[in-house]
Amino acid sequence: MLTVLFATPSLWAEFQPHLTAALAEAGVSARLVTEARPEEVDYIVYSPISPLQDFTPYTRAKAVLNLWAGVEKIVGNQTLTQPLCRMVDPGLTEGMVEWVVGHCLRHHLGMDRHILNPGHFWDQTCPPLARERPVTILGMGALGSASAAALRGMNFPVTGWSRTAKPGCLHGEDGLKQALSNAAILVTLLPKTPETENLLNADRLAMLPKGAVIVNPGRGALIDDDALLAALDAGHVGHATLDVFRVEPLPKDHRYWTHPRVTVTPHIAADTRPSSSSRVIAENIRRGEAGEPYLHLVDRTRGY
Repeated sequence: MLTVLFATPSLWAEFQPHLTAALAEAGVSARLVTEARPEEVDYIVYSPISPLQDFTPYTRAKAVLNLWAGVEKIVGNQTLTQPLCRMVDPGLTEGMVEWVVGHCLRHHLGMDRHILNPGHFWDQTCPPLARERPVTILGMGALGSASAAALRGMNFPVTGWSRTAKPGCLHGEDGLKQALSNAAILVTLLPKTPETENLLNADRLAMLPKGAVIVNPGRGALIDDDALLAALDAGHVGHATLDVFRVEPLPKDHRYWTHPRVTVTPHIAADTRPSSSSRVIAENIRRGEAGEPYLHLVDRTRGY
């Protein structure tokens, strides 16, 4: 019988029944525990808030299976020599698509103008049709691709940009310039890596059309905060809806809270759902035991 260490005790009550059921469904005979002698552990179910930071004693562990999509807080851990898999959870993807589509529609339709309605202003200005509002998505992995498909289904013309060449996507610096220059709405869904940090700096923000809206449910470090605030103050960026930040919770004195052209949401765009993510974990353990390739294996050189 395998020993599977659930290394985030604070999430144990939430995940234990789902993981137990998923392992049984996958035909995996395992002892699911929150404590075990390191030399007995076959798999580690991990999250970045786990107290486990030294993987050196876990010489038997065949893989570390992350519960979250982001791996930037673990991928650089020098004690981690086991294969690392990130979470691509159907439930998380659905939640992200709903959040992205909702906020794109909010800005496309100008809903704030009517919901807030300062001064009881009777404004009958109609928005353009979706097919007349170009959307650019930076990051065309599982989340970006699913969001693009949903927006295209509503007739938004969507341009995707990826750090590496992918079919149907722009890539590279020239591709990024093209993607930004056409973005009435810009959605950022890239991982945080040394190459993506401050990707949206002052120069690149200036490439956006005047009045463009930024929707960031990806990572806070993708955007140079000072540059974005300057672009908002100047009116070059029309609005920024931000779900992720360099420091979370966002400090109470941060300008984002009070800026009239910023919407703050508290990192709720997508979450790992225990029911669906447990099936991903169980499937990867089944694969490991069957000698099959792991799902969503992290490339350490790329950082995700």
